[in-house]
Amino acid sequence: MLLRRLTLCSRNHLDYRRRVCGFLTRPLTQVPKGRAHVSSFAHRGELRQAKRIVVKLGSAVVTRGDECGLALGRLASIVEQVAMLQNQGREMMIVTSGAVAFGKQRLRHEILLSQSVRQALHSGQNQLNDMSVPVLEARACAAAGQSGLMALYEAMFTQYSTCTAQVLVTNLDFHDDQKRQNLNSTLQELLRMNIVPIINTNDAVVPPPEPNSDLQGVNVISIKDNDSLAARLAVEMKADLLIALSDVEGLYDSPPGTDDAKLLDIFYPGDQHTITYGTKSRVGIGGMEAKVKAALWALQGGTSVVIANGTHPKVTGHVITDIVEGKKVGTFFSEIKPAGPTLEHQTQVARNSGRTLASLHPDKRSEIICHLAELLTERQEEILAANKMDMDLAVNTGLLPAAMLKRLSLSPAKLNSLSLGLHQIAVAAQDSVGRVLRRTRVAHNLELEQITVPIGVLLVIFEARPDCLPQVSALAIASGNALLLKGGKEAANTNRVLHQLTQEALSMHGVKEAVQLVSTREEVEDLCRLDKMIDLIIPRGSSQLVKNIQRVAKGIPVLGHSEGICHVYVDAEASVDKVIKIVRDSKCDYPAACNAMESLLIHRDILRTPLFDQIIDMFRTERVKIHAGPCLASYLTFSPSEAKSLRAEYGDLECCMEVVDSMQEAVDHIHKYGSSHTDVIITENEDTAEQFLQMLDSACVFWNASSRFADGYRFGLGAEVGISTARIHARGPVGLEGLLTTKWVLRGDGHTAADFSEQGTMKYLHENLPVGQPLAGQRDSN
Repeated sequence: MLLRRLTLCSRNHLDYRRRVCGFLTRPLTQVPKGRAHVSSFAHRGELRQAKRIVVKLGSAVVTRGDECGLALGRLASIVEQVAMLQNQGREMMIVTSGAVAFGKQRLRHEILLSQSVRQALHSGQNQLNDMSVPVLEARACAAAGQSGLMALYEAMFTQYSTCTAQVLVTNLDFHDDQKRQNLNSTLQELLRMNIVPIINTNDAVVPPPEPNSDLQGVNVISIKDNDSLAARLAVEMKADLLIALSDVEGLYDSPPGTDDAKLLDIFYPGDQHTITYGTKSRVGIGGMEAKVKAALWALQGGTSVVIANGTHPKVTGHVITDIVEGKKVGTFFSEIKPAGPTLEHQTQVARNSGRTLASLHPDKRSEIICHLAELLTERQEEILAANKMDMDLAVNTGLLPAAMLKRLSLSPAKLNSLSLGLHQIAVAAQDSVGRVLRRTRVAHNLELEQITVPIGVLLVIFEARPDCLPQVSALAIASGNALLLKGGKEAANTNRVLHQLTQEALSMHGVKEAVQLVSTREEVEDLCRLDKMIDLIIPRGSSQLVKNIQRVAKGIPVLGHSEGICHVYVDAEASVDKVIKIVRDSKCDYPAACNAMESLLIHRDILRTPLFDQIIDMFRTERVKIHAGPCLASYLTFSPSEAKSLRAEYGDLECCMEVVDSMQEAVDHIHKYGSSHTDVIITENEDTAEQFLQMLDSACVFWNASSRFADGYRFGLGAEVGISTARIHARGPVGLEGLLTTKWVLRGDGHTAADFSEQGTMKYLHENLPVGQPLAGQRDSN
C-alpha cells in the first residue's frame, strides 16, 4: 500500500515537475548573504549566517525501532524543516541512511509472500507452516530499497514545492580527481537550480566497511559510513554547516545513561582526551566516536558542525531550524575556546560558593552587605565614569527611548539611596536564614522544626537598569542564595564595575564566587533551559521581556509579572484634594514604572462636576493623553480618542479613562481587564473602601494612597527583586522573605515508625512549642 501511494505521488509529481522547478528557479528575494568560506563559525549565534547546509540523517533517525522500515512521521518533520530552509534561500543537501532498512522491509514482504504461495501449492492446504525469513544481505537490501527511499523523499518534498535529485557515491568518487570534480560540478549545478540533492553511499556495490580504517589527515578521509561521507561532502562543497542527527542529545563526556554523564554544549578539538565513548547505536556502523572524528575533520576543513538528537518526538519537528537559528541544541563544535568560563561552570561555582554563604553566621552576611553599601559611596567616581560611557553610547546610537535612558542613568543621589537601602537589608539579614517558623514536640525526645533556607541558585535577568545589580546582590547575600546576573548590554560597563565591587565585598568572608555576572554570548532562551542548575528566574524589565522568559523557561519557576495594568477608582464619595493628588502621583511621578496608573475609573456621579473638570485640567497640565473607554465616550459630545483596548499598559504619559456605575462594577472591571498588580480606591466611605479591599484579589490593594507605593523600598523591605502577581510563593513587592523557602528538621533518639504502630510503645504528642531561637544542639531532657 505504501509503495502504491508513493507511485501515485511520483506520477503526480512528474506531471507538474516543470511547473515546480520553474517556480523554484526564479530569483529569490530573501536569500541570505553568502560568506567567504575561510573558517568555521566561532559561536552558535553565527549559524544564522549559514548559507550552504548539509543535513546528515543517521540510521537511527531514519529507521523504525524494529530496524525494518522507515520512521515516516519523523522523516516527514525533517523534510518540512529542510524545505522551509531551502525556500528561505539556503542551499540544503541531505546525506541519508535508510536504503537498507527500506529494502529489508520490502524483501521480507516478498520472501514471506513467495513462501506462502509455494507452501500453498505444495501442500494443497490453506494452513501454512511456520515460516522463517533468512538473513538478508545488506547490499541486496540496499539495492531493493534505494528506489523506494528516493520515491518517498520525492513525494514528501513535493508537498513543499521542492525538487530533489538522487546522488549515489562511493569512496572512489572522492579519491579519483576526475570523478570528484564531476561530483562537485553536478552538486553545484543542482544547488544552482534550487534542487535538494539526496546523497547516499551506493551500498549495493560498496565493499564491507573496514573497522580499523581511520581518518587519514586533513585532505583525505576514508568514507566508511555516512558520518565520514557527510564530512567529506561538506568540506568538498565548502558547506557552512553540517548538522549530524543521531539518537542521542549530542556529545557526552562519558557514555549517556551513566550517573556522571554530562552533555557538552560546545566541544573543542583539544578536549578529545576528556571523552569516554560508549557502545554504538542499535543501527548504523559508525557510533559516536566516528561522528566526533568526522566532525573534527569537517571542522578543520572550515565547516561548522552540530551533533543533535533527531529522534526525540518533542524536538524533532524543529531541531534543524533551532540549530540554524543559533539556539542551544546538541553539541556545537568550535575551534575557538572562549576566554571566560562557561555558563555551566559559572552556575556550578556559584552554587558551591552559595552553600558556603548560607552557612555563614548572619553577622558575616550583614558585614558583606554593609561593606558593599560603603563601596557604592566610596567608589562613586568609578561607578559614574562607567555609567557615563554607557549613557554616551546609548545617546549616540539613539536606540533607547527616554524612559530606558532614565533607568540607565546613575547619579550620586541614586547611589546614596541605594546605599541606604542596602543598610536596611543588612539589618534584615540578621534574622533570615535558619529562622524557626514552627516547632513541634512529636513525641518524647522527638522534635520537629520548620526553618527558613535559601532557594538555591537565582537567575536575575534585567535590562537597562544597573541599580538593580547591587539591590538584587544584597538580597541574595542576605538570603544565602547563589546568584547569576544577566544584564542588558546597554549597561555593560556599569554592570561590570558594580559586579567587581560586589565580589570585593564577598571576598571579605571567602565567598567571592557566590554572585556571578553572565557576560558570555548566551541567549536568554539558552539560560532558561538550565532547569537542572537554576532554581528560580526573576526577570526585571519590560512586560515583553517577562512574557518571553515565561514562555521559554523550561521547568524553572519564574517570579514576576508580565504586565502592570494598575487601576485607580474614584468613588462618588471621594475627597477632591485626595483625588487630584493621588491620581497625579500615580500617573505622572514615573509613567514608565510597573506600578504607575494605566486606567482611571470614575463613578458616573462625578461626570459633569467640578471634580471631573479638575481631573481633566490636571491631565492637560501634565500633558497626559487620555484614551476614553466606550462608556465615557458615550457620555461626552466631544470625547478624546477612544481606547483601542481596556487592557493596555502604556508606560508613558497616557492612560485609559472609563466610567462605572458602582464600586462593584469597578471591581468587576479590574478583575476583567487588570493584571492583579496594584489597584487603588479613593473614597471617604470606610465601608465602601473595606469592601473594595476585601473583594479585589490583586497583589497590592490600596485605599487613599498612590499606586506608586507598591515598591519594596517604600514597604520597608530595603529593596526588591521585583513585583510578583503569582498566586503561590511570594506576591507583591518581593524582598528578602520572598527569596527563602523552608525545610523540615527532625531530631530524634533512635526513633522508628514502628514505635508508633498499634504494637509500638510510643504515642504521638504533637505539642506545639514556642519558636523563639533555634534549638540547634539542644535536646529534651525530660
